[in-house]
Amino acid sequence: MAIQSRRQLLQRAAGGFAGIALHAMLADELVAVAAKTIDPLAARPPHFSPKAKRVIFLYMTGGVSHVDSFDYKPSLFKDHGKKINVDNWQGKIGEFPRYLKKPNWTFRPGGQSGVMVSDLFPHQRNVVDDLCVIRSMSSDHTNHYEATLGIHTGSWTFARPSIGAWISYGLGTENQNLPSFMVVAPHAPYAGGQTWGSDFLPGAHQGTWIVPGANPIPNIRPRTASSVQQELELKLLAAANREHQKTRPADRALEACIRSFETAFGMQRAAPEAFDLSRETQATLDMYGVTPGQTSGFGWQCLVGRRLAERGVRFIELIDVGSANNWDAHGDMATHGPLAKNVDQPIAALIRDLKQRGMFEDTLVVWTTEFGRTPYHEKADHPGREHHHQVFSSWMAGAGVKSGIAYGTSDEHGIAVAEDRVHVHDFHATILHLLGIDHKALTFRHAGRDYRLTDVHGDIVDGILT
Repeated sequence: MAIQSRRQLLQRAAGGFAGIALHAMLADELVAVAAKTIDPLAARPPHFSPKAKRVIFLYMTGGVSHVDSFDYKPSLFKDHGKKINVDNWQGKIGEFPRYLKKPNWTFRPGGQSGVMVSDLFPHQRNVVDDLCVIRSMSSDHTNHYEATLGIHTGSWTFARPSIGAWISYGLGTENQNLPSFMVVAPHAPYAGGQTWGSDFLPGAHQGTWIVPGANPIPNIRPRTASSVQQELELKLLAAANREHQKTRPADRALEACIRSFETAFGMQRAAPEAFDLSRETQATLDMYGVTPGQTSGFGWQCLVGRRLAERGVRFIELIDVGSANNWDAHGDMATHGPLAKNVDQPIAALIRDLKQRGMFEDTLVVWTTEFGRTPYHEKADHPGREHHHQVFSSWMAGAGVKSGIAYGTSDEHGIAVAEDRVHVHDFHATILHLLGIDHKALTFRHAGRDYRLTDVHGDIVDGILT
């Protein structure tokens, strides 16, 4: 048998692993590993006792209209067509004449709490007693790319580690055979893979992107290689790596690289089982609106999200449609209708499913978008709405969050925050807090200074915590 170099072993062995994990785990950033343990994915204790063990992050890409969904504004119905002047138009300061535009959907009280939700989301209205609706969110940018980057990374100007990567870095994984951070999405949103990137954090913490379809976790092992042969190659590669490491005793990245191959190898067995819905009951499938054998759609994504949560994945992001045909309703708000129908029942089902399985108490479910949409338009009776970052709506549910409440308010027409502003930095700080992480203490030294998800900002939103 010909003697193979370490590089050849890497190339050959990599062909038999789950490539979707390896592209992140072997990234250049891996050379900057500075974790306290050799294994970058090892489970680590939080700073204090957490309420949540994991996060399911529901991201609606394109900008869901707050005044058509969760932020009821009677004055907007009453003053429809009225001409007003706004002082901030797409981030520009001045005096801009605009016409108020009423919502396209009727609002009704939900559950015992009576929190108002529009007919756009009737299923979520039915579970509103389990939600904490935040009506006073604000962001720093009015463009999709920057706003998407901001809601995911806390940075609107430069790529930075995503919230999922920070949580993976801070807490590690509970399942050594699955990544700690997974993204299930048919398409990438605005800002692309930067929304789940690790940037300067060790590459093992980057999100693993799963695309719904007939074979979401392809086993790319060469047909000529058996699992036994592949495992032998892995051991041989590990031995070569350790010999290589003797000449670089301070290079912690190599140990992380070895661990990354092992995780990817484990994924070949664990991941397909997690994505196999054949053992789910018909009642569960019906609740999510999923048919037997279905391998795509937001109902499938939500059910898979619950299964990944059960199996110890720390941060699961579910993105509805990606950057095409999304919630960006410039031309006609009617496009919100089919998009809402696609996600509404599965989201409500996820809440119910987590509750009946006893997972709601230690799972944090987050629903958000990058910004809202204008309660007005420059043309009277125009059917669309523009981008609006000054105020928008999100919600949290589950571990440590008050239920059946609406927190914060916008002004009478939903144009600006009136009370209890929740900036994106505050949003992130609160999510980390619920996981037992002090957002000021979760740092990584890069380029001569300590970075964190919330930069030098962020306050925990105590008013929404139990």
